[in-house]
Amino acid sequence: MSVHELNAEGLNCPLPILKAKKMLKSVPAGEVLKIRATDPGSVADFAAFCRQTGNELLSSTSEGDIYLFEIKAV
Repeated sequence: MSVHELNAEGLNCPLPILKAKKMLKSVPAGEVLKIRATDPGSVADFAAFCRQTGNELLSSTSEGDIYLFEIKAV
């Protein structure tokens, strides 16, 4: 399984979600996309995005001002 990563640091809503949505199209089902973001709103945005798309939000954590997400593609 290859690692898929998206650096969305410095981007504000809705760009982190739009970039993740575009990148997930190329992530094989069952594999994980790791996302780094700085927009505090991305925490709620990625939770809602996963509920709406069926992708699985495996983790949502933060390290200081960096928000880290792991999304399992469907």
